[in-house]
Amino acid sequence: MPISTNQEFFVQLHLTERCNLHCSHCYQTGRGKEELSLGEIRELLEEFTDMLEAWTAAYQLEFATSLNVTGGEPFLRPDLFAILDEMRSRGFTVYLLTNGTLIDAEGAARLAALDVKGVQVSIEGPEEIHDAIRGKGSFAASRRGIGHLVAAGLPVTLNATLSEINGDRFREMIAICTSFGAQRLGFSRLVPSGRGAHLADRMMAPEKVRAIYEDIFSLPAEGIEIVTGDPVASQMRGGGPDGDCGPVATGGCAAGISGLTILPDGTVVPCRRLPVPLGNVRTDSLRQIWAESAILESLRDRGRYTGRCGTCRRWAHCRGCRAIAYAASLAQGEGDLLGDDPQCFISN
Repeated sequence: MPISTNQEFFVQLHLTERCNLHCSHCYQTGRGKEELSLGEIRELLEEFTDMLEAWTAAYQLEFATSLNVTGGEPFLRPDLFAILDEMRSRGFTVYLLTNGTLIDAEGAARLAALDVKGVQVSIEGPEEIHDAIRGKGSFAASRRGIGHLVAAGLPVTLNATLSEINGDRFREMIAICTSFGAQRLGFSRLVPSGRGAHLADRMMAPEKVRAIYEDIFSLPAEGIEIVTGDPVASQMRGGGPDGDCGPVATGGCAAGISGLTILPDGTVVPCRRLPVPLGNVRTDSLRQIWAESAILESLRDRGRYTGRCGTCRRWAHCRGCRAIAYAASLAQGEGDLLGDDPQCFISN
């Protein structure tokens, strides 16, 4: 099955699960795994390049491709800059996701020299909120790292994971973003999986999500671009279709549609927050996984969705957050990828 009609495709590559922080809401387990070596990552990049070239030849389309590099904390990989150089040499558009605490002036300058297109740093709110989630002193350390990134001329996005812990404080993020010199401000919702599974009771109710999103989208920009990958928020912002949008997915949740995530040990999953293995790049073809995975096929098939998502006229442009739907289902002892997004407030 060809990818969505916007021809965007990304791979999110987790280099390590090691991290110097111990965030309470982390979707990862923190358990050590045998990480892909630099040589294995080179092979992966070669396969990814070949796959895109094959798609271009088959469909006569140009694919806008990007690599999102993260961890754990990617700066704990001693070969990080060698990995980024491999990506740059192959012409990939590269973005880095980090907690920012380990970035010094030299590191920021090296990222700029390697043509990294942007860096996302997690900031959860004002200092007391951020430190409560990510550890004492982490706000100040991240602020220093962001300062080095800005000084090196790198575009910086601050990103918050919203829950009852910090949702009411998001408005203050505009001033934080401006004071740090960042250009973009992003947000996502808490997914209660991995270490964050114990925070299921801190997920916001749908009415609270609506109210916060309405507030976010009413904020004066003040030179800051507000961005999100949340399909529900995107539908609210864009207004959505007036009629039934049909059976072909064209946007919304990226899982199974416009990207894949590769974990440190090579395991392939649909999304960084959706821990459902599809295969492993050490033993399986990435192209074959994308084309033949029964799990990915189900994510693309409207007829298999249940509840409100299965009948929603916005399905092709949204589908809810599959990671949140799955985590909520697991909490009920089910593990259903295709059920309702429990925080959706959009009317059918």
